[in-house]
Amino acid sequence: MTYPDFFDQVEPLLLYDPLADFLGALDGGVTQITYLDLVKLAGHSCPTVAGIYLMARIGLERLFPDAMPIRGEIEVHIQGAKGEGVNGVIGTGLAYICGVSDEGGFKGIGGRFNRANKLFYQAPISGEVRLKRCDSGASIDLSYDPSVIPPNPEMKELLAKLQSGHATIDDRRAFQKLWQERVAKILLSKELWPQMVTIL
Repeated sequence: MTYPDFFDQVEPLLLYDPLADFLGALDGGVTQITYLDLVKLAGHSCPTVAGIYLMARIGLERLFPDAMPIRGEIEVHIQGAKGEGVNGVIGTGLAYICGVSDEGGFKGIGGRFNRANKLFYQAPISGEVRLKRCDSGASIDLSYDPSVIPPNPEMKELLAKLQSGHATIDDRRAFQKLWQERVAKILLSKELWPQMVTIL
């Protein structure tokens, strides 16, 4: 499997998964979620998927400053409706990282490890997203805006060619290169993260 090199430069997210620990799925329950994992989940790499990673990393670091985040014990709240814009993509990605789901999720074992009813849309929150600890109730609201790293101007013309069906192989490759270059800048320009992810 071949993918852009920068995927491997993005630091993985580390979480403790008590269910995986209980059932012996992962040694010690420690799980690692990479940017590539998110790409596989979403089916593509784009600024939105990059934003899911950034909001998760920044939010979880704030919620769990002295310990690994506990997977399955973090609620995900999305301000907008599930079917609007990219809300569903964001909710699905964050829920995957946090190990939770909506009403269709895993119901637990003997009253423990429940993962259902921990993903909410149309939430009355101040940010686009809220991550909330189930144990303490501590939460953090976040919003994401990658406009500080704008797309290359050449992408507009290349995209028009691709959509019209008149693009050459070189056009397609050039578009892909410019598209992923922007995603790489979003993920690797750590000094710009405070401008992209707002904590409310």
